[in-house]
Amino acid sequence: MLRYVEFAIDFETSLGRDARELRTVYENMRAFIQQKQTNQVDAQEIRNVKGFIRKSEAIAGARYAGLSDDHIHFQALPFYESGKTAKNSVTDKDIELTMALLQQVQPHQLFLAGDFADPNGTDITCFHIVTEALRRLRPTHAWVEGCWVWMYRGAWLEPYEIEMAVPLSPREVTRKRNAIFKHQSQKDTPVFPGDDAREFWVRAEHRNREIARQYDSLGLADYEAMKAFVRWHF
Repeated sequence: MLRYVEFAIDFETSLGRDARELRTVYENMRAFIQQKQTNQVDAQEIRNVKGFIRKSEAIAGARYAGLSDDHIHFQALPFYESGKTAKNSVTDKDIELTMALLQQVQPHQLFLAGDFADPNGTDITCFHIVTEALRRLRPTHAWVEGCWVWMYRGAWLEPYEIEMAVPLSPREVTRKRNAIFKHQSQKDTPVFPGDDAREFWVRAEHRNREIARQYDSLGLADYEAMKAFVRWHF
């Protein structure tokens, strides 16, 4: 994390600007990290840098996947800003910010993580925020009636549970993998691995290929991999 601040200092200096204030912040961050106690909340500057890293990684991954910048939205919702593994409780502010984004985009389809066993607990929290936002918007915004919500997971228990399957070509599998690689802070050993210590891209490819194998075994078309979805009716 500190290397990003070191980069900022070098970049500021390369422009002929005074980086002394930034260097002081950097030294304070280093001192805090060296003396940090177990379960101690990070200093605000450290929390900010961590957030900027995740934001830049998410944007880089979305760009690599083919999205233009005007189609990329990063939500730094208040519930996530606890500075601890355990997040804050969801409040109306989280829901109102989500309602504002949904009203701005007015999507025809929404794709939400459906793995509620996520050890970090973020997937199910975000799911409840989005579905509550839709519930509040529905009585007064007609576009919500035509919005379909899809839940995705790495694997489903049985093929018959799948309501929509998106086939992936070998090139698309590689593109997805490289997009995942943009999330550098989440690479190698996962921060919250749960019962599966494999890297996220390894899990994703294995599960997507397993879904395709099951489809092929049923006499359906043979694909390199498949992404599976189940519709959530709200």
